[in-house]
Amino acid sequence: MRWRGERESSNIEDRRGVSIGRVAAGGGLGTIVIMVLALLFGVNPSRLLEQLPSDQQPPATQSSRPQNAEEEELKQFVAVVLGKTEDVWSDVFRKNGRQYREPTLVLFTDRVQSACGIAGAAVGPFYCPGDEKVYIDLAFYEQLRREFQAPGDFAQAYVVAHEVGHHVQKLLGISERVDAMQGRVSETEANQLSVRLELQADFFAGVFARHVQNEGMLEAGDIEEALRAASAVGDDQIQRRTEGYVVPDSFTHGTSAQRLRWFRKGYETGDIRQGDTFNTRDL
Repeated sequence: MRWRGERESSNIEDRRGVSIGRVAAGGGLGTIVIMVLALLFGVNPSRLLEQLPSDQQPPATQSSRPQNAEEEELKQFVAVVLGKTEDVWSDVFRKNGRQYREPTLVLFTDRVQSACGIAGAAVGPFYCPGDEKVYIDLAFYEQLRREFQAPGDFAQAYVVAHEVGHHVQKLLGISERVDAMQGRVSETEANQLSVRLELQADFFAGVFARHVQNEGMLEAGDIEEALRAASAVGDDQIQRRTEGYVVPDSFTHGTSAQRLRWFRKGYETGDIRQGDTFNTRDL
């Protein structure tokens, strides 16, 4: 991806080195620690994060942390990608008679406090609709390369684009409608709705990729990098690798084939109107 020299977003909140203490609550509640085994990004944070009253939130402290040149370049890269999502979605919304509200991207180390609760890095990148912020521990990109076998800068861009896709859903009122429906159905049906929400975010990431391609920013192999990343984080791939078997009713993000299909559809059409994952029988 040809990103050097491009505009960096100013909507970056750098909390790296800010330490969120472990929480010990009184009254016999014990220590609340999040344990998330599946490294899936795009998760519904309300299901995974530590939910605490405001008076029980642990203090945040700033610690000195040496600057790493490679990580600083990665910070610059995600700022450029976020800036490009701002350009793309502002244009798309304007053409559809709407106004785009830009999200903030928060960089953190190990643990972070959001409006959705407290998350450890094991949650992976996530979007919190409560504060309209995307949260990323840059160390995740090493996991994406090493554990998920999905290297490349456009694989990294896909992660940001997918989370911003959730922000687009928030602005369009889709997330709120899905949350309401999930509260009225069984767990299996709620999971199916979550899959459709995630696949739509993949579609939106593909729409973003099409617009970036039209601007001549993509290089040979970039789309393949994004497709590898989408495939690597399919529920079936994750479960097969971590559990040795697959439980379709528990899927919350979709299979590798589904994630590939919807990202590719977004990329090939570039048309936000083609991404209705909720009114199709064939995902």
